[in-house]
Amino acid sequence: MIRNIKSFVAAAIVLLLSGIAQAGDLKEINFGIIATEKAGALKQMWEPFLEDMSKAVGVKVNGFFATDYAGIIEAQRFNKLQIAWYGNKSAIDAVDRAGGEVFAQFIDLDGTPGYYSYIITHKDSGITTLDQVLKNGKSYSFGIGDPQSTSGTLVPTYYVFSMNNLDPKTHFKVMRSSNHEGNFLAVLNKQVDVATSNSEMTQKMKETAPEKLEPIRILWTSPLIPRDPLVWRKDLPDDMKKKVQDFIVGYGKDSREKEILKNMYRLKGFKASTDAQLLPIRQLELFKERKKFENDANMSEAEKKPKLAEIDAKLAELAKQMK
Repeated sequence: MIRNIKSFVAAAIVLLLSGIAQAGDLKEINFGIIATEKAGALKQMWEPFLEDMSKAVGVKVNGFFATDYAGIIEAQRFNKLQIAWYGNKSAIDAVDRAGGEVFAQFIDLDGTPGYYSYIITHKDSGITTLDQVLKNGKSYSFGIGDPQSTSGTLVPTYYVFSMNNLDPKTHFKVMRSSNHEGNFLAVLNKQVDVATSNSEMTQKMKETAPEKLEPIRILWTSPLIPRDPLVWRKDLPDDMKKKVQDFIVGYGKDSREKEILKNMYRLKGFKASTDAQLLPIRQLELFKERKKFENDANMSEAEKKPKLAEIDAKLAELAKQMK
């Protein structure tokens, strides 16, 4: 028995020392960036920042530009990425499933604490109000965001559709999914009648191609959405976490860095944050789930009752945490 215990302790020490050695041997950091538009454009926007970060933290920082949110979440889950930029909705999955932890949050160039989701259409579509979309969905094609997108999917799905007892998958003649740029261009080029977008894309177009905004009509604007978080793996070595956070929170101190940030979705910089910033988005997810059960005609009241009670308990716990 003693021998077995000693062997177990020895094995545990070997594993612990092995882990420490790996932490000390960290040679590179892979930084995941969500696919809001074409990878080439994202790389051009982010590379100067990543190069500065490499110099500051003492290891090479590689940009990883995924085609969708799920790819970044899975890469972080398997430690192929150590840090990533997410929307709030996808950050929930990174925290819950990929060993992630929110450590920083974007700050807008104008200092606003968040951004907005939009429903847009072309001015030639004949659609002038959201009410037309809600009443005549089978007449229209619809562009929705990536399933993990906060402003492209979660927020409009809840506020526009779930609150009106509608499912966008069945409400429209056709529904297709794309990133923010893809949906904006699909409306602009009359490939879809209606689509989700956000204030970040609108501001970008205002600065780079204002003529493309003129034909666009905004039919709906969401409540304010918290600015996007940065998420690192919890097992990133503590000394590296400090270097990373010091660099990111302190970035934007001179005119060169300010210009780099401005090109990265009109950023002023970053502030320290925690998983608590995700609580309002968790509420939205639960509200949407509750609405789905409430409106399920295939479930009896007896079947619904425990499901709704479970969701209500989770909502109550979230309310406590938010206090």
